[in-house]
Amino acid sequence: MLDPCHSVPHLEPIYETPSLDLPKPADLGLAPDGGDDLQDGGSTAARALLHSFLIKRGAPYRSAMSSPLVGADACSRLSPHLTFGTISLREVAQAATHRAGTLLKGPSHKEWRGSVRAFQSRLYWHCHFIQKLEDEPRIEWENMHHSYDGLRDDPQGHPWFEAWKHGQTGLPFLDACMRSLRHRGWLNFRMRAMVMAVASYHMWFHWRETGLHLARMFTDYEPGIHWSQVQMQSGTTGINTIRVYNPIKQGLDQDPSGVFIRRWVPELAQLSGDALHRPWLHPDAHGILGRTYPNPIFDPAARAKWAKDQIWAKRRAPDHKAGAVAVLTRHGSRKSPRKTKRAAKHPTAQLSLFD
Repeated sequence: MLDPCHSVPHLEPIYETPSLDLPKPADLGLAPDGGDDLQDGGSTAARALLHSFLIKRGAPYRSAMSSPLVGADACSRLSPHLTFGTISLREVAQAATHRAGTLLKGPSHKEWRGSVRAFQSRLYWHCHFIQKLEDEPRIEWENMHHSYDGLRDDPQGHPWFEAWKHGQTGLPFLDACMRSLRHRGWLNFRMRAMVMAVASYHMWFHWRETGLHLARMFTDYEPGIHWSQVQMQSGTTGINTIRVYNPIKQGLDQDPSGVFIRRWVPELAQLSGDALHRPWLHPDAHGILGRTYPNPIFDPAARAKWAKDQIWAKRRAPDHKAGAVAVLTRHGSRKSPRKTKRAAKHPTAQLSLFD
């Protein structure tokens, strides 16, 4: 990362070669509802994003990245460009280092310093997760920890799978996230984790097909990061904390006033307060549910409890620890020897990209 960036080579344009029309995302089944919110490609757009993030937009990055409302602006949005190579990780890393060096000590730059450090750490983790797939390509198809083989159901043909994909589960915040993703091709990390966790725990689907759907939707699909995260959020690594996101609580935490829900689930726009997040509990929504917007297809609390019982039964099995230690040895972070030793002693310790 410290080596000089290569200069752009001089290329002679070939004017006599006509350009063919490129297929639209919808032609390829990718982000089919995407419109003006899809990101522009190309190096010029990438460098403009990098500059605006490090100079203008990125100050609240560390605190705002979890929000579906402000995260789209506070995050760098460079992930598709890093995926397709329209900007190099080296150039981004060096720009972030330079920006960190310009920030003065003291309260005036405190927010900026924290956000730039958080961004730099995620550049390191970007490479760490890609290395997981380089080291073990099978994790794109197989459970990282084999104790979970055969545990979950194939979602193909299941009505819940279609409801999840199209944002028709009857759970407003979850549906808003899935509809937003179909239109924009992007979600912030916390919401990606939530939609994957709901599919894996509450719906009890195997992560492969649900992961493929998300891969087709993400404009920044990067296999190394994607499949490692899919398995982490599904609890099949054997070493990461089991995180069963409650889609209702996430909505109340991340979209308390319902701005995000109203934008993407306009059927509920007339509701307010708790009724917007849990319409099935409120008489104001009786004329909507089952008509313009579905009733919830499952009880989140009951399904979460059942799923946790299934996963913990696997984790308590006598042969689980040996497999977890093997996964940790191969894929665990090497950043802190002290933390690595502690994690080896307790192989279910969290080794998350986003702690």
